[in-house]
Amino acid sequence: MFRVQKHTHLRVALKKLSAKTVTRTYYENTTVFGHRVARPYILPDYTPEQLKNRAENAPLLRFVDSVRMHGHRAASIDPLDLMEREEVAALDPTRYGLTDRDKLYDINGIVWLNSVEERTAGKVETLLSLSEIDQHLRSVYVGRIAFEYMHSPIKNERLWWSHLLESAKEPQLLSHDEKSRIWNLMMHSEVFDRFLQAKFPNLKRYGLEGAESMLPTLDSLFQAASRAGVENIVLCMPHRGRLSLLTDLLQYPPTALFYKIRGNSEIPQGIDATGDVISHIAASPTLSYDGKDIHVSLLHNPSHLEAVNPIALGKTRAKQLSLVKDADPDCKLGDKVICIQLHGDAAFTGQGVLMEGFGMSNLPHYTSGGSVHVVVNIGYTTPASSARSSLYCSDIGKMINAPVLHVNGDHPEDVVRAVQIAFSYRNFFRKDVIIDLITYRRWGHNELDEPSFTQPKMYHKIRSRKSVTQLYEDRLISEGALSEQDAASGRAMYRKHLDDQLKATDTFSPTVEKPSTRWASYTWPGSKEGLSGKNPETGVQLETLRSVGLASVQVPPGFEIHPRLQRHVQSRINSLETGAQIDWGTAEAMAWGSLLLDGYDVRISGQDVGRGTFSHRHAMLVNQRTEEVFVPLNVLSPDHKLELANSSLSEMAILGFEYGMSWENPDLLTIWEAQFGDFLNGSQVIIDTFVSSAQTKWLRQSGLVILLPHGLDGAGPEHSSARIERMLQLTNDPYEYHEGIRDVNLHVTNPTTPAQYFHLLRRQMLRNHRKPLVVASPKGLLRSPVSASSIDEFGPGSKFKPVLVRPAPGQLQKIILLSGKVYYDVMKEIEQRGSQGIAVVRLEEISPFPFSSLKESLESVVRHADPLPEILWVQEEARNQGAYSYVAPRLTSLWDALNWKDINLCYVGRLESEVPAVGAAVLHERDKRQFLDLVTTK
Repeated sequence: MFRVQKHTHLRVALKKLSAKTVTRTYYENTTVFGHRVARPYILPDYTPEQLKNRAENAPLLRFVDSVRMHGHRAASIDPLDLMEREEVAALDPTRYGLTDRDKLYDINGIVWLNSVEERTAGKVETLLSLSEIDQHLRSVYVGRIAFEYMHSPIKNERLWWSHLLESAKEPQLLSHDEKSRIWNLMMHSEVFDRFLQAKFPNLKRYGLEGAESMLPTLDSLFQAASRAGVENIVLCMPHRGRLSLLTDLLQYPPTALFYKIRGNSEIPQGIDATGDVISHIAASPTLSYDGKDIHVSLLHNPSHLEAVNPIALGKTRAKQLSLVKDADPDCKLGDKVICIQLHGDAAFTGQGVLMEGFGMSNLPHYTSGGSVHVVVNIGYTTPASSARSSLYCSDIGKMINAPVLHVNGDHPEDVVRAVQIAFSYRNFFRKDVIIDLITYRRWGHNELDEPSFTQPKMYHKIRSRKSVTQLYEDRLISEGALSEQDAASGRAMYRKHLDDQLKATDTFSPTVEKPSTRWASYTWPGSKEGLSGKNPETGVQLETLRSVGLASVQVPPGFEIHPRLQRHVQSRINSLETGAQIDWGTAEAMAWGSLLLDGYDVRISGQDVGRGTFSHRHAMLVNQRTEEVFVPLNVLSPDHKLELANSSLSEMAILGFEYGMSWENPDLLTIWEAQFGDFLNGSQVIIDTFVSSAQTKWLRQSGLVILLPHGLDGAGPEHSSARIERMLQLTNDPYEYHEGIRDVNLHVTNPTTPAQYFHLLRRQMLRNHRKPLVVASPKGLLRSPVSASSIDEFGPGSKFKPVLVRPAPGQLQKIILLSGKVYYDVMKEIEQRGSQGIAVVRLEEISPFPFSSLKESLESVVRHADPLPEILWVQEEARNQGAYSYVAPRLTSLWDALNWKDINLCYVGRLESEVPAVGAAVLHERDKRQFLDLVTTK
């Protein structure tokens, strides 16, 4: 393939870093774990002679920079030649007063004919005529590859590009083997798509016809990455061309695909899972380039096309962090792992999650060393004039000043050259770069559409031209690099191979991909071992708890914390010394710290998570004099760390990122905390298509924890509700009473004590499998003494309790069932009125519905009561919200199991509402008073 000129001279001598290269030193020998060290880079600045020459030849300089900036507008990058192109006046030298095309100009510091190596050796730029300058610049910037980099505000990057492009000699000709590989990849894709069309004419396959050059694009990227020492590639993509990529470059067995197409499941019998459609299938092969192995992980994706991209970013970062820990001291983010993201042009410009992903690409706790974005620009059903407001779909990348290479997909050798240049940039600067691969699609959105209904001119042109593969084949034949006989033979052999693979489906049986080394020790959640490990003991020795709790508020000598935090520190110390009034922040710190000591890492991400939205956490302390940062818990273990990732104001991409990290590393407690519960609304696609369903669709486990501050407190309709009802609706929890433990896809909890929260966090890691956990976390209870725990509740032998019972004093008259902080409102009402005979039962875990625990609790409360008491479900949310619609049918099933006849569940709470809460505190209190009055009414 093409070799991009190596600029080893441009790499500055990097300062030797410690083994923990993913940390940034803030205070003496302490670090903020996970803060990436920015990669330094520099190019030689203009010399005084060059600056003088630039000033003396200012009109020429203006012309040269205009070609660099506007050359893409005149480039031949559209294979269909349908782009509306106007005469680009900026490319005319006469506009800058340059009229004599034979006049000689000193180009030193203006145009770069010589490489930096040559200049360093004393070879200086020469005199060129205006005609020669114009011709040279057009050969670079107005060809079948168009470059956009002048929008970068960073001089070093602009210099890098102009040096590289303008001093490059003629592209090295490809060898016979390299050309043959390009042709074979595209030929296989074309034969494969035609084979599917013939054998499965009603299949929506989202074929690659018209965009076959996508395969040499990726092949060249894989090769460039391998040569640079990359060991792992995390790849994500939408539907287009996925099947060709899988069966050809990624070595997915065509038999397995045909078996699936014929209506069979890709999941082996005996595993309780549904599988997914063919356009979401994944593969993880190990490929070999130049004798080096490189592992490629193509991720499963949902039909929300770009939702998988932040998952890929998170998985890439998690994989890199683990490799960096074990690598040599000079290993940096991006050295061993790269993220490659494929996009469609319409989704790239239309889906907001792309903007969110770009926004986090260079943030210190989210960067993964630069992604290569490949936009397979096939032209959407909607014309570009109606699909985007920008000239190019790639313009969204300019929000982070990402360079863009537009390339004509009809010319695969130019595509390969563009790839090599793009990777060279990414590998030097460790930033995102975009390849806009301009192609077309021979059919419509899928093969069953008729695109000429709305785009007759385009499809008349498409159907009257040869395919990309055939055009390249003709060129190779004319060059003598391929014979017609060999071309026909190659097609026939691959067609026979596909026929044989199709016949093999009669005896094919699907298998499960072997888990990675990190996941090898974890069991399947639905297995006997997994079910038996659902609720392990999670208590910790009290001495350890006190030690961890005290460490969480200790700072180095001379470190000056905010005066108002002195009370926070002293309160924590007092509670640990007395063993009483352990609050939520302390419980959380003890959970995290004890997990670090147990050999796990912890990461919490979200807006303001360091201090906590409600200023209750303060896991990250800031020196008030120097703004140095210190994370006290990170003194506990030399090998395991807490990463506090204060995020951008994003929900969908940030949650996806954390979910991707949880896919990669089961030994990392990954937490996303919404600033308020309703912030989940912006990330619902990730919840629906990944968190709630990945296990059953793709056999992928995740231990992600989602903290959603929840509770009606009179602050208005927004920020009150985490929409628990939506989360519960997504569970596969059975309605019918069921003895024992079930494999439920999503655990939804509403803990009411710090100890319960502590045990939930530790349970996530001490299980022998992984399961997503949603915690409706409190707001008003965070410092409330009424909800505080005793340290004994955290000790050995203790664990999370799905049901908590407060027995009735006196003769039982009423049972109140509820979940969440409303418990404290109810108890206050009962105590103020002196009501007797009321038992209160709290559901701390709503999904899986705690049938067995609740049955035992109710039986112990009722004893031999006759007749059975009145049973109320009390909640502060409106009746069409909260947990009521979820618990009601399950309680009815429980009554049957208890053989309770004629028992009706009485709902007590707010009536149906179109908003989560009212906007006036007076109305909030009125509604609260109304339903609390019913609690104690006989």
